[in-house]
Amino acid sequence: MADTKKRSLDSDNGTESGPEKKLATGDEDGKDTKQPVADPGSEAGSMLAGFQTEKIMRVSSREKNIFIHGKMGSGPNEGQDAVLILEKTPFREDSLAELFKSSELKLQMRNDIYSTYHMHPPAHLNDIKATVVCPATEKHIKKYQSQELFLIQESGEDYRNITLPYIQEQSFSVQWVYNILEKKAEADRIVFEDPDPQNGFVLLPDFKWDQKQLDDLYLIAICHQREIKSLRDLTREHLPLLQNIQQQGQEAIMKRYSVPSCRLRVYLHYQPSYYHLHVHFTVLGYEAPGCGVERAHLLSDVIQNLQTDTQHYRTRTLTYPLRADDALLHKLREAGRF
Repeated sequence: MADTKKRSLDSDNGTESGPEKKLATGDEDGKDTKQPVADPGSEAGSMLAGFQTEKIMRVSSREKNIFIHGKMGSGPNEGQDAVLILEKTPFREDSLAELFKSSELKLQMRNDIYSTYHMHPPAHLNDIKATVVCPATEKHIKKYQSQELFLIQESGEDYRNITLPYIQEQSFSVQWVYNILEKKAEADRIVFEDPDPQNGFVLLPDFKWDQKQLDDLYLIAICHQREIKSLRDLTREHLPLLQNIQQQGQEAIMKRYSVPSCRLRVYLHYQPSYYHLHVHFTVLGYEAPGCGVERAHLLSDVIQNLQTDTQHYRTRTLTYPLRADDALLHKLREAGRF
């Protein structure tokens, strides 16, 4: 749920090959401690040379990533807690010919028509994306640990009496969002902007997408309005904003990346990662984190629901997952709602 996390690791500008550094960003989708991303290559590879592993928090063979808790061994953050996420980058179609030509193959097994090899490509075709969260708080460390999930059914009354007071108590910072909207950070990453204060938004790549291929295309639209925290705040008066994000966002992606609207999944999260209204644009076929039915709400459905009932998201019961250590889960349990 909304601890202090980033649009992602859950996220990098991907304009350069090799590891990238993101200090104090948090994830997947608040990002309250976000600082500017270091210039790619400015710290060479030495930043992780003395990294001291404390614990392997999570490994996914399916997603080809590993989450590590440790301490920085050098640089300005030496000795500080850090979360290091290593992730194999996707294959790129435009590099396949070079991959085939330049890689070394070592036979492992042959049986009839089947054979298995270890393939050793050249370094520049064997990237690993490295995301560094430093200094990492206890909240960051817990967030990346593998934990049980629980499915919550939150009524409109539950939201008003439990969830909303919890959000207000926590005062989750979205200053990093305002930095983007005010062009104080990441201005060079903005793909499109409608500056209208009511119906406008900025569109930029999510940090989960390295922008080297379209198979995992992922962009985020962040609205200029600042009083809309989540799906729960939306009413019929916000339809012009939502329709504008849908139409202009899809048009901008088509113009920039030649991906038509029929190949896009456009949705909102509930609970969101951070409490400032934003909309996710991912390409169909890419199973982005959080795109499952228990958390994602298609923007087209949201628009239709609000056209039918302006109070739809303020009154209906919404279902979403929470991690075992989430403070909101404890609040709901204390209130006898879970």
